[in-house]
Amino acid sequence: MKLSVLDQSPILSGMNPHEAFQQTKELAKLTDRLGYHRFWVSEHHSTESLAGSSPEILAAHLAAHTENIRIGTGGVLLPHYSSYKVAESFRVLETLHPSRIDLGVGRAPGGMPNVNLALNGGSVPNVEGYPGQIEELMAYLHGQDPHGMDIYATPRGETSPPIWMLGSSGTSARLAADLGVSYSFAHFINGRGGTRAVERYFNYFTPSMQQSEPNANVSIFVVCADSDGHAEYLASSLDLALLKIEQGGKNNYFPTPEEALQYPYSHFEEQRIQENRNRMIVGSVEKVKEEIQELAQIYHVDEIIVNTIVTPFEDRLRSYELLAEAFELRQTETTNLKNSGNY
Repeated sequence: MKLSVLDQSPILSGMNPHEAFQQTKELAKLTDRLGYHRFWVSEHHSTESLAGSSPEILAAHLAAHTENIRIGTGGVLLPHYSSYKVAESFRVLETLHPSRIDLGVGRAPGGMPNVNLALNGGSVPNVEGYPGQIEELMAYLHGQDPHGMDIYATPRGETSPPIWMLGSSGTSARLAADLGVSYSFAHFINGRGGTRAVERYFNYFTPSMQQSEPNANVSIFVVCADSDGHAEYLASSLDLALLKIEQGGKNNYFPTPEEALQYPYSHFEEQRIQENRNRMIVGSVEKVKEEIQELAQIYHVDEIIVNTIVTPFEDRLRSYELLAEAFELRQTETTNLKNSGNY
């Protein structure tokens, strides 16, 4: 089974955005060496606790500092942008790093409702045009001229980055199937109903110029530690952060476990935390490995994307190291980048 990474560049307590990006880069380099399959970064706007607002730029930086791991976006929020411009951005990335780039796309706002207006010149984006945008994007990526205007996405080349549609519902799954692109279900956003969505994707998949067979993966929050007790301690900060997001509060950073354990939870909040645990896998190496394998079997996929947000950062790195050991990922030696002074 393949393990991959989704990193949202969280700003931990006492840290700043520059440090958050440095941590994302360090994590990408580590997981590259450990043998993880892909590394995706997200798009969030006007969000104090998550630094990543331009995933295509961050992806370029990470691809330059890694050697083997696939680098991509999880994802570009397509309704805000021109399909042609997105295609050219990713044709540049693909030309720089052939066969290592993924283009994950989504249609969520990426922040509070006013973000839609700010990104679209004061107008609400045309979400209804999203399917057509993806078809247009795929055509440009593959060297076509979809509108007969003698316009092509450059630089053109032999390979094209695959489109991954990101979603947390059956609607997005069916759309990915109809358009013939890969599909990634966000279990870390919606902990219920995902198996039906992915099943729908497999059942209705239609071949496209991108691919002839369906391809799906699932992303989930994971906190892995040397013991169940320490994992629960670390996960308490994520529990509180998710609770505050649900309540509409403004998180300037991700809290520490100490802050989470001192928080005076109401009975309702404790229930919400338990419900949100459906979006996570938390525990020791043995427990986490077993639950990840069960998740993959339930979804009928061979790839799980891990999203770990804990503080301190060293425990985040340790969580990925423990998973790599548990699943016996094939570690690689990094030579070119090391010799060039990037390490």
